[in-house]
Amino acid sequence: EKAQQNRTGPTMSRASDFYTPIPWRGTGTDTVLPQGAGYGIVLGFGVFFSVFTSLLVYLDTKYGGTKMTSEQFNTAGRSVKTGLSASVIVSQWTWAATLLQSSNVAWQYGVSGPFWYAAGASIQVLLFGILAIEVKQKAPTAHTFLELVYARWGKTSHIVFMVYAFMCNMIVSAMLLLGGAAVVNALTGVDLNLASFLIPWGVIAYTLAGGLKATFLASYFNTAIIFAVLIYFVFVVYASSPLLGDAGTVYDKLTTIVSYPRPTEDELAAGYHCGRVSGNRGGSYLTMLSTDGLVFGIINIVGNFGTVFMDQSYWQSAIAAKPSSSHKGYMLGGLVWFTIPFALATSLGLAANALGVQLTAAEAGAGLVPPAAAIVLVGRSGAILIVLQLFMAIVSTGSAECIAVSSIVVYDVYYTYINTKASGDQILRLSRYVILAFGLLMGVLAVILNQIGISLGWVYLFMGIVIGGGVVPTA
Repeated sequence: EKAQQNRTGPTMSRASDFYTPIPWRGTGTDTVLPQGAGYGIVLGFGVFFSVFTSLLVYLDTKYGGTKMTSEQFNTAGRSVKTGLSASVIVSQWTWAATLLQSSNVAWQYGVSGPFWYAAGASIQVLLFGILAIEVKQKAPTAHTFLELVYARWGKTSHIVFMVYAFMCNMIVSAMLLLGGAAVVNALTGVDLNLASFLIPWGVIAYTLAGGLKATFLASYFNTAIIFAVLIYFVFVVYASSPLLGDAGTVYDKLTTIVSYPRPTEDELAAGYHCGRVSGNRGGSYLTMLSTDGLVFGIINIVGNFGTVFMDQSYWQSAIAAKPSSSHKGYMLGGLVWFTIPFALATSLGLAANALGVQLTAAEAGAGLVPPAAAIVLVGRSGAILIVLQLFMAIVSTGSAECIAVSSIVVYDVYYTYINTKASGDQILRLSRYVILAFGLLMGVLAVILNQIGISLGWVYLFMGIVIGGGVVPTA
């Protein structure tokens, strides 16, 4: 640091002497989008997807000959083919954190962050394809992975792993709502707690109507929108933006930003983010040799083994697939999913640094790097596209979590310990009650975490500690 000061001179030792961060929020109480737009997005998209997906389910029932039984509701008839299985895996694995936290680690660590995020969360899905084959061969009539635990190890282990499974579903749901509510609040001014509570309602409605098949049909549509927005932002950053526009400009700006002095405490609080990156070779954003990036990669790998292997929604997708399609869907889905966090983070995440967007560490940890960069690059339309992309991720993964919790409560609690002679109608009715209850619980949990002051980034790093211990026995 002293050498840096000697080079720049005593009067040029502050980051503010070299550049001014580009603001992205509105001034004063103004927000990028009006509050009405926030309610319109949260409630309007929910209503649209409820109607759209319910219509698809109705058409499938009327013209496809599908009858809504408890088995159909919870397993989609065990007849889903490769393409739909792959799109569902991509959609389920695209959390709010996939879009927001990946860009945060790019903002912190440079190019190593997106790689470790994407690679560290792809291998679990690829390896799960092996388990998908095994479950179709050895337990073709199973509904949950906890039924396998009960059959092999008995009641005590069944209850222990049930706790792991519920903790996994709660953590994933919390991350969805914490990230989604933080972005909606920052861009539109909608109350953080109210947004956390309202977002699940759109998920609840169409999941109640069509069960797992509705989740699959919606996921295909959601994935298409996520990729369309992703391609647009990659094109903007590396081809069309007058602020950046090509890889060479991004490289030069990232090289320049690390040559500035590190910000003071006051400057950090004001949104300055420059200087050499601690732990990176040469202090550069453009190196894979990053100590902190590697540590994040290890945490990411361990934590995401837990959130795949302990999440009933992934087992449910394997159970729902045709025997010849299950492993193919996971292999294809894992490979395709890699592009989402990697491409988004290496475009918007690095763009936020290259442009000097005004962001504090707390804002980045809350998941505001992508919307901030998008607004600076393309204005309000960028904010709308990020919220749209984020809502697609929340809806698809949220509905999968609702069905997962419903299946566990119905088959591993009610059917196993309370009523072993339950009829199909009883199971179907209870499944819908549980989806409604868990959807409300998701909102309450997110409000509690908001009140405590826990952010998306904290929960993401914490998840491996809670559920990582169940991975090896389950596998």
